[in-house]
Amino acid sequence: MIDVENLSKKFDTLTAVDDISFNVKEGEVFGFVGPNGAGKTTTIRMLAGLISSTSGTAKIAGYDINNKEDAISLRKIIGLMPDNVGLYDELTAFKNLDFYGKLYGLSNSKREENIKYLLKMLGIWDKRDIIVGKFSKGMKQKLAIARALIHDPEILFLDEPTANLDPTSAKTVRNFLIDLKHENKTIFINTHNFAEVQEICDKIGIMNTKLLKVSTQKDLKESIWGIKTVVQLDKVTNNVLDALDNASFKNIAISGDKLTFDLKNPKEENPAIINTIVDAGGRILYVTKLDPSLEDTYIKFLRMKIST
Repeated sequence: MIDVENLSKKFDTLTAVDDISFNVKEGEVFGFVGPNGAGKTTTIRMLAGLISSTSGTAKIAGYDINNKEDAISLRKIIGLMPDNVGLYDELTAFKNLDFYGKLYGLSNSKREENIKYLLKMLGIWDKRDIIVGKFSKGMKQKLAIARALIHDPEILFLDEPTANLDPTSAKTVRNFLIDLKHENKTIFINTHNFAEVQEICDKIGIMNTKLLKVSTQKDLKESIWGIKTVVQLDKVTNNVLDALDNASFKNIAISGDKLTFDLKNPKEENPAIINTIVDAGGRILYVTKLDPSLEDTYIKFLRMKIST
């Protein structure tokens, strides 16, 4: 659905995006993460046809972002919520969406239907007749998401969709995006909110001018941390440690009465670990898989990149 090949963007002597390549499948939610100034917003602007690329290319549902003949067709199938919401402050929420619905050629009835649905789903239907200039940043953010969806696009580009929202409103937006995911929408999200990425994204791309990594969350975590099992005992004894050593379990980290094992095949190794501990007289309180947060994984990944 989104195919990017060697895409770059320079502003005079500044390289904002440096030779990136990736693809996003139909119905996937792709999370784009990275430090401020990493080129994430510039990438979205190129993919949405707002600015031209310096080199390379990208196709959105087969339409070439560099082909002027494809520009109108491209805009019909994408929805964009930019980093600057850019709404009309003097118009009401309803009239803002109605205006953009007209630009997309929607009929009166279809505009009204879509506006009602979107504003209700985002929890601001009761604010429809208030001028947007009186809206909070969070309410404007929700309205900008509704505007991006007014024409029911196939592909949605969102630049930090929950940046100005309180936790309850952010949860409403995330749930709405999950509903869109179930409708097989293709969604591309720039965000610093790792809870958001962890909850809804199928794949993530880590960007810092160059595209450093594209991966599923599971594969990224395993590539950074490995596969680890944590066993909490009521007491770690010498008998338990000797038994594990004799059974050739060597990569063990000990923290108090907690043992962390670095494994290759947990399905085979976990039962053997448990049996060895129990046979040595150990009392196990719980066994779990070590699951570091995505945020911690991202930070460790960047530190590893900087040090190499």
